[in-house]
Amino acid sequence: MIGEGSMLKRGLVGCGIVVVAASMGCRVAPPPVDARILTDWMRAQYALVRAERLSPPVASRVFAYGAVALYEGVAAGSPRLRSLAGQLNGLTELPRPQPRERYDWAIVAASAETTLLKVLFKEGLPATQVAIDQLGDSQIAARRASRPVHDRSTAYGAALGLAIADWATGDRFPETRGLAWKPPRGPRYWVNTAEPQQYISVSLSAQSEGVSLQNPADTLTAGAAAERSLIVSRPKSARIKTLAALNPTGATEPYWGRLRPFVLTSMDECAPPPPPTYSEAPRSAFYRQVKAVYDTGNTLTPEQREIALYWADNPGESGTPPGHWLLIASQLVGELHLDAERTAEMLVLTSAAMADAFISCWHEKFSWSLVRPVTYVRRVIDPRWHTLISTPPFPEYTAGHAVQSGAAAGVLTALFGDRPFADSTHVSIGRPVRRFASFRAAADEAARSRLYGGLHYPISLQNGLAQGDCIARKVVERIKTRASQ
Repeated sequence: MIGEGSMLKRGLVGCGIVVVAASMGCRVAPPPVDARILTDWMRAQYALVRAERLSPPVASRVFAYGAVALYEGVAAGSPRLRSLAGQLNGLTELPRPQPRERYDWAIVAASAETTLLKVLFKEGLPATQVAIDQLGDSQIAARRASRPVHDRSTAYGAALGLAIADWATGDRFPETRGLAWKPPRGPRYWVNTAEPQQYISVSLSAQSEGVSLQNPADTLTAGAAAERSLIVSRPKSARIKTLAALNPTGATEPYWGRLRPFVLTSMDECAPPPPPTYSEAPRSAFYRQVKAVYDTGNTLTPEQREIALYWADNPGESGTPPGHWLLIASQLVGELHLDAERTAEMLVLTSAAMADAFISCWHEKFSWSLVRPVTYVRRVIDPRWHTLISTPPFPEYTAGHAVQSGAAAGVLTALFGDRPFADSTHVSIGRPVRRFASFRAAADEAARSRLYGGLHYPISLQNGLAQGDCIARKVVERIKTRASQ
């Protein structure tokens, strides 16, 4: 009897109830959300973006909407966080939890993210759909909630995810699919210089080993065909619109500047000054910009080469530049001992800033359609010159790496101040950890990497960083994540 009484006492204490409340059942509050649930989703999205070979702009959109779903799942159960409904452009309202009902907010966040990503990746590879389901199911099952709490939390999370997916359909992304683009012509305008060797890396995924003659890699210039160029693994169907792989033979997202931003109210808010006037005169400002790229490329140090390759983050080979910065953010969770609320706040602010950075940057790129260094150098200075990194298929000004790195660094600095950190993003592919004195120092290095790679003029990097920093300030000023704000 003593043993039975002790067991009963322990059971009542474990349930956190007294005898008077015993008739109501054991209603222990679920444990708090673990920040690792959120960072696991960021790492999963990085892998999915890589497998689907998404372009950086499309990747930034996926990351941002995904971060909103995770944030809202956590914020709905937090007295300290505010919903982003009524704050982000076009997001007027979101479903609310039932009052006085019990929820497991980790389940809500996981269900919201699973539901949203299955919509965003609806044209994805079969392996992508399976990966989303498996991660969501495993996170929900690990919570071991009671059946009523499990069902209520899963249903509410799904409602949140569907509402965010519905909001996403209004950002004008669908209207930009398949639009033809006619490039301007003239010596100052960009022309695509993609080369056959670029096609191999962007044709890798988790799908199959089939080869298709409709793949851009199989359409080569006469005399440039080679066995290596024609053996292309895992092509994606040309019918795919929302998740089409980056096509080096075309222009990447020429109408991305038309998308609805998350925070910016117009493309003029953080617009950079015009680039230098095009000129081939050796004493002109434009020629000096080109000469700086040419001279740097001809005198690269081993460290500069490493920097260029470290920050390349090519589609199909990585989770793209915004994915790199979100992995940096995810690494901070353990380093700074962030809880789920701070993690959700950091991820949503950073990803929204980078998404707006791509919209703003691409608006400038296709407004100016400025010639890339490789085209100018080969025509005016040295016809045999090659860049360290293959030039991507979109115009030059401003530099995407600079704008989005400036935006990410600006948000992280606003949240955590100037602090040193270590980045281990590429350890898995054999690159050592890089250490930085601050987030802005990392952004500066990411921007300079594109000069070392031969892809951008110094002015594009300088103005791009300022453009990104401006976007970060707008995001931090306008998005109020704290209930006390």
